[in-house]
Amino acid sequence: MILTDSQLDRYARHIVLKEIGGGGQMRLLAAHIVLIGAGGIGCPALQYLAAAGIGRLTVIDDDIVTLDNLQRQILFGTDDVGRAKAELAAEAVRRLNPDVHFEARRERLHAGNAGGLLADADLVLDGSDNFATRLTVSDTCTRARIPLVSAAIGQFQIQIGTWRGWEADKPCYRCFVGDAFDAEDCDSCAELGVLGAVSGMAGSWAALESIRQINGFGGEAAGKVHIFDGLVPAMRSLRIVKDPGCRACVQSSPAGT
Repeated sequence: MILTDSQLDRYARHIVLKEIGGGGQMRLLAAHIVLIGAGGIGCPALQYLAAAGIGRLTVIDDDIVTLDNLQRQILFGTDDVGRAKAELAAEAVRRLNPDVHFEARRERLHAGNAGGLLADADLVLDGSDNFATRLTVSDTCTRARIPLVSAAIGQFQIQIGTWRGWEADKPCYRCFVGDAFDAEDCDSCAELGVLGAVSGMAGSWAALESIRQINGFGGEAAGKVHIFDGLVPAMRSLRIVKDPGCRACVQSSPAGT
């Protein structure tokens, strides 16, 4: 791949970074990222990934825009209420960057279709809002050996984690949260609230981590959870230990294959 004159202009601020350069920009243009959810996290993440020149973006979201989304889902406006989020995301990407091939998947990800939806991704960014989806995504990525960036928000808090659980010394998302979840016990933004700007920070941070994973610059983040508290504000990082009894990791690790 050779960067065109137009691409040299568009990505000039990336290219002058020694951590990216021309070679790194070409890796971004060759990459395929699958984004789970076009909501509070997905909206800013999608814009920064498209602007960065990720060559292929797929968004999986079966939802439509509602009025209460607009406080934090910044891709959408009042006139978009009732329209499909995935289709609006496609329109936004077309406006942002003609280099990006975008695929909108208007369906809900579940155990039966996750393998097919994620199969050829170079990285998955999960911005979904429930543990059932998150665990399905994590297990699928671990089996397929696809790096996973997982982002979550609640009230004033952000959690960002990067997972490569098939590696012998790295945990997966299931190692972090465990096997059990009860949909009735899962708190939601509708019940607890979330500051809109927190969503923007989470999506931008997840996009940054995705770009870091594609290009491999900076410190190793896999197996760490970064927690930002917007009330203080302050951030702390936790290193998650691989669970030797994790069924997803055991099945996907070198010893289990």
